[in-house]
Parts: sequence; structure tokens; C-alpha cells
Amino acid sequence: MGPGELFDVLLAGGRRADRATHVRHLPAREGRRADWPDWADPDLVRGYRALGVERPWEHQVDAADAAWSGRHTVLATSTGSGKSLAFWLPGLSAVRRGAAGTLLDPGRIETVRRRPTVLYLSPTKALAADQLAGLERLLTAAGTRDVRVATCDGDTSRDERRWVREHADVVLTNPDFLHFAMLPAHSQWSRLLSSLAYVVVDECHAFRGVFGAHVALVLRRLRRLAAAYGAAPVMVLASATTSDPAASAARLLGVAAQDVHAVTVDTSPAGRKTFVLWQPPELPGGGGPWASLLPDEDPWATVVPVPRRDLHAADPGDDDATDDVPTSGGATPPDVTAAQPAAPEAGEGSGPLGTGEDLVALPQDNPRRTATAEVADLLADLVAAGARVLAFTRSRRGAESVAAATRDHLAAVDPTLPSLVSSYRGGYLPEERRALERAIRAGHLRALATTNALELGVDISGLDAVLIAGWPGTRVSLWQQAGRAGRAGAEGLVVLVAREDPLDTYLVHHPEAALDAPVEATVFDPGNPYVLAPHLCAAAAERPLRTEELELFGDRALGLLTELTERGILRRRVSGWYWTHAEPASRMTDLRGAGGQPVRVVETATGRLLGTVDAASADATVHPGAVYVHLGATYVVDELHLDDGVALATRRDVDHGTWARWITSTAVVDVEREVVWGPVTWCYGQVDVTTQVVGYQRRRIPDLQVLSTHELDLPARTLRTTAVWWTAPPEVMAAAGVTLEAAPGALHAAEHASIGLLPLLATCDRWDLGGLSTLVHPDTGHATVFVHDGHPGGAGFAERGFGLGPVWLAATRDAIAACPCATGCPACVQSPKCGNGNEPLDKAAALRLLTTVLSHAVGTPS
Repeated sequence: MGPGELFDVLLAGGRRADRATHVRHLPAREGRRADWPDWADPDLVRGYRALGVERPWEHQVDAADAAWSGRHTVLATSTGSGKSLAFWLPGLSAVRRGAAGTLLDPGRIETVRRRPTVLYLSPTKALAADQLAGLERLLTAAGTRDVRVATCDGDTSRDERRWVREHADVVLTNPDFLHFAMLPAHSQWSRLLSSLAYVVVDECHAFRGVFGAHVALVLRRLRRLAAAYGAAPVMVLASATTSDPAASAARLLGVAAQDVHAVTVDTSPAGRKTFVLWQPPELPGGGGPWASLLPDEDPWATVVPVPRRDLHAADPGDDDATDDVPTSGGATPPDVTAAQPAAPEAGEGSGPLGTGEDLVALPQDNPRRTATAEVADLLADLVAAGARVLAFTRSRRGAESVAAATRDHLAAVDPTLPSLVSSYRGGYLPEERRALERAIRAGHLRALATTNALELGVDISGLDAVLIAGWPGTRVSLWQQAGRAGRAGAEGLVVLVAREDPLDTYLVHHPEAALDAPVEATVFDPGNPYVLAPHLCAAAAERPLRTEELELFGDRALGLLTELTERGILRRRVSGWYWTHAEPASRMTDLRGAGGQPVRVVETATGRLLGTVDAASADATVHPGAVYVHLGATYVVDELHLDDGVALATRRDVDHGTWARWITSTAVVDVEREVVWGPVTWCYGQVDVTTQVVGYQRRRIPDLQVLSTHELDLPARTLRTTAVWWTAPPEVMAAAGVTLEAAPGALHAAEHASIGLLPLLATCDRWDLGGLSTLVHPDTGHATVFVHDGHPGGAGFAERGFGLGPVWLAATRDAIAACPCATGCPACVQSPKCGNGNEPLDKAAALRLLTTVLSHAVGTPS
């Protein structure tokens, strides 16, 4: 079934034609093949041919040749372009050549030691498991039994880990295992490290922001230890299509960009794609048929505003606007509720006050159908038509909801169809995920409703369509998800369904912003002292750190080592820097900022492990009384034991869901630096971002009627981090012509834009930052905009922003002023990570406010 026929299914005979706001046909691309390299192992070539790869694509050979010749290589091509062949062909050929050498002279110990090894790193365990399955298929097809392949991670038993250390030729793992286990115990891994020929870093575009900086330093530590054991591995990186992959790969590895061979021309075939931008319909009437709806994917928590010490009576437009406030683990709580903009006065347009402009998409009295409800309908129709589909959602709950609603729709059509649909998300047991992957590959399942857990390179091909419920946050993610449709050169259909959010609304009405703009660069800073310092300690604990090795860690390493020595954390000797403490240095930092071990969800009656949830979100999702949905089955949580990391749940069929109620606050702990610009204060210091689950509501599904409200007694979670903030007293607001009604939108828009511009100055990722804007903050007494680091203790980004205050604010103002949009768009004041649904925002008022603030700032660029 081609995309034209599937598109007809979507339109439902024209009944849904008005929902397609834009249709783009992406042309097919012919593939270009090359001959197998002369150096390629003949058995492996025979195995690939048995699996249907008669000849490789040109880009595969280009990358494989570069790697075989000893050059660090990055391959940045589209989803489904066969990147794995490019790194396994040289890696396995080297292993087999070494294995043949040991057979020729098995009595020589040095020959055994030099048998080459390969280390494969991926951002997720699921991807490593998928690669293991692919390798086993290849080696079986090749008829080879002399290559020993294994995964090794935190779930691997002690006995299995010992076997891997002693025997495995190819080890598949993740950066976390390197950091916490392999590198600190490197002497136990000396066989692997001394023979290391290749290190493969898969899906390296996922290593961005603070996480990317951590991974970059782990890779430096790995290269340092490999060199100590006499090895100089070739680094081979695979990436999605990103901006300047050679520079990103070089920064990740700690080498010069000219030392990395970049392959960016995709020569694999691509089928014709139909890309549809889709806006769900309005609901008929203010009290429309809510019984037909699903809850959207991210309204499972409602924030209760923290009372403030306001200087005046609370105004309906005074509500704080909070963007992605991390919890103590750096995770983001569920969406929060923001005040809506005041209605325009007579004679005014619906845009910013005083402009007379109208919004691009005029607000309607009637809400629109949620993206998850719409995707469930579309998914059911496509499955009933025989299509194989992935539906991407923004949350785990969204994936479960879409799958459940789709099955309900299909049951009314054919009782055999619901079994063809399932959900797929993080938190499932590994064996459950593997079973679902096998089922969708084999055709036993036609559709999966999934989180971005399937965005990375798990091999699922032959899909007819991809549905995306809401903007995924970046264009890299958009094209990664879209690439799942029509893999292996087949035609495909992609549908981006807008959430009821100004950002999504803008994108589906401005296809050039979604489909024509270049993909983002992968941004991270390995020289960030907050990240670098603990890795220098870890490196010193692994092997005394010597002066001649510091170049690997960058220009800031020596200064940081001096500071660490003065503080007694490291000890300096003539031979280098030493770690002399009993506790492992690797425990000083967590690569992902996960906030603790996952909480296990266990069935009360049987003790069976159902799944896991992140520690940071456990309070909101598995509190006592919470409804936990797992593969379509509902459980009610009986007890949550946070100290033990266990939630006990009982299987029950219920007609309701649970919504957590939060309180959230940001408190200034310490003002470390302050600059006074006339009436404006510009500050840097420590803040506490505190969230606490205080209760929950039981709401009937699907009409969302509140059945009951319950209180909870759970501990508050506080993220102590660093922030930069500025205040705008009433006289500044008045001078800017920002009225009380316009102030929340002006502050919120200024906050969004400044968060968007800081990565250009501080070498961070937008997802590393959080923010808050409020008309009156209790600790400042004035309107205040905060931008804070989203990581415990801070990560240096807010400090960098403070030092560049006038430059940063001027760049923010100029970006808003230069944007040609009328009332705000993703290029200026809308944020893909806004917890308030990008409401309220007032572009014109933000521009006036920033201009007025900068008129007082010292050192403002002209």
C-alpha cells in the first residue's frame, strides 16, 4: 500500500481533508552501490550477501575504507541507510584476521594477547541488544564461529561479566558502564584494552549538552587507558544527519577536526515520502463530547501555584510562568498551568497590546481535539487498512493511551485487530521490549505507539507510515522519526499532528519552519569545569595523571588540577596527580543526572517485576493510589517505598486515571554576585528549585470527570543549582510601556528568548537550562526573570551568562527584533520545551522591556 492510498485513508473520503494544513512530497532517491573492499573478510561478505546485501552502498564503503586505513571516521546519514555495515565490516574483519593468526601459531602467548577487540558504545541498552541480534544473524549467515560477541552493562551478572572480560572479541555496552565499571577496574579489562582496535560510538548525535560533555570525557579516559596498555583504537562514529558532524565528532573524541573523516553523502535509496502537517479539529461547542477524547499526553499533572508574598492583590494575569523546572535529578516535572493572556480591548487586535496585530492562528472559543486522541483515530484507520505504523508520542502515558484507544476503536471493526497493536516505551522489561521488536519486524504486530525510545537505530524496517503526536523538540528528532517510514527504499507516509500549543500551531501553518530549516548542531562543552573536574579525579584514580597527558583534557585541565589539589581532593607528586580517597572517584558524577536508581514496580500478589520508572518521576507516577498502565493492563499502586526504590501494585480493571498535583517554587539561596544597573539588578547565585507532589485526582476516562481528590504526604524534591536573574521594578515596566495585563507575556517571552540565545554564548544545549518568569518574586520583590542550570550544583552556563550580561540580553533583543514573524514563533519567543504550552507570550512587549532594561545596562553593545 503506497502513501497515496494511505493518505486517502487519513482523509476519510474527504471528511478530514480540512485537517491537513500542508502536504509535501519528498522525491525518491536512487541508490549507488560500490564493490566490496579487497580487505573485507570473505566469510563476512558471504554472510552479508546471504542476508540480501549483494553489494554495499558507496557511503558504507567510503566510511569502512577510512576506518580500515586507521582514520577516525564519522558517518552522518539518514535513518535506515545501513550505517552499521560501515563499522562492523572493518571491525569484524580485523577480529577475524587476528583470530586466523592465533590459529596459525596457537602456542605464542603474545599472539593471543594481540587478537584485536572491538568496543561498541550506544546511548541505550535497547540499541546494544538490537546490534547484538544483528551481529548474531550476520555471523550465523557467514558460518563463522570464531568471533565471540557479548553485551555487558549494569544488568549483566557477575559470572557473565567475567566471561566477557576473559573471552569476548566484541563487547557492546554504554558510556555509563565504562564510567562506573570498566574504566575504574581497567586492570581486570586489560585483555580487551590492550588489544582494542576499534571503538564504535553509535547514534553519537544523542550525546549533547551536559550528557555529551560527560561522554566526551569518558572517551578521553578510555583512549588514555588504551594508550597505557599499548593500543591506539580507531574511533568510528555513527550519527543522524546533523550540522557539521566532523566538528562534533572531533570535539567528542578530543582530536582535531581535520583528523576525522566525515561521510555525509547518503547513497542509499529512499522511497518517495509524503509528509503531512495536520491540525486536529475544533470540538463542537464549549461543552463538547469530551467522552470521545483521550487526555493529552502531558496533562497528567496539574501544578498548584505556591502562594507568593505579593506586594499587591493577586491579579489573574500574575501567575508564574515556569519552563521545564528540573527536579532534584534534573528531570522535568509534568506540564504546568499558566495564565491565559487577557482579552484584547476594543479596537485592539488579538496580538501584543498596542500593535493592532492579529495572531497567526486566532484563539477560538472551542478547544481542539488532543493530538493523542487524533493519532489514535488515524492509527486505527491505518491498521484497519493493513498498514504497518509507528506512532510517536511525547510521554510514556501518551504511548499507553494511544495504544489503548486504538485497540478500542479496532475492536468495534474486527475483534482480531486489537491484538495487532501495542505500546512500546522505556520502563518495560528488556525481554518485553525485545519481544515487541521481534513482533513488529515479523509482522505479528502492525503498529506500536511509542515514545522516542524507538527514535534511535533499533532495526525496524518495512514500515508504511509514521504518526508523530506533537512537535518532538528538534528537527534532528523529527527527521529521525520520519525516517522510520519507508525504510529500505520503500515509499512512506509521515504525519505530524499538532498539539494545542502555539508552537505546534505555528509549525503546521508554516511548513518552511518545520521542513525546510537546517537541522541543529550537536552542542556540548567538554571544557566545562563543572563537568571536567570530576572526570579529572576519575582519571587520576584510574592511573596517576601526568603532565604530558593533560593536552587530552583541554586547556582548562591544569588550572582545575591546581584547584583540586589546593582543596585536598587530589594529591600532587612529582610523578603526577593522585586520588588518595577510599571512595570511588567515579561516584562524584552521574553522566545522565538521573537522580538515583529507577524505582521498580512490583506486583503485590506475586512479586513479579512489572517495569521501572525514573526516580525523579516516581512521586508523580507510582504514588499510593496511582493507576499504572503497563502494556495495556492497569494496576493500582498500593505502596511506594522510596528508600528501597520499590512500588507495589495490584492488577485491577479501573475506569479512571490519576493526575498528580504539584507545588513548585524557586527560592534564592545565595546571591554570589550582583550588578546594579540603575533600577535594574543583574544577579548570579544559588537557587533551590523545589517540587513536591501533594495529592492527586481520580478522573474518569474518557470524559475526565473528577471522581475524587486525595492528599499525599511525599517528600519535597529540591534541585540546588545556579541561576542568573534580573529584576524589573514597576518604574522599568512603566517606562517600557508594559501594562499589568501584558507583563506576564512580556516576561515569559523574554525568558524563552534568552534561554534560546544562551547556548550560542555558553556552549550548552537548550535542554540543559530551565527558567522561571514571574510578575512578583518573593525574594526580589519585583518582576523577575530567572534562567538556571538544569543540573545539580550547576553546570557553568548561568555563570557564563552572568559574565556576558549586556551582550546576552542585547543578542536576545536583537533576535526578537530581527524575526519577521508578527507575534512570536519558534525562531524567537516560542520554546519547544515550555511547560506552559507557550502561553502567555507577548513578543512586542518583551522587545520593549528588553530595550528598556538594556538602556540601563553598563557595557551594552551599540
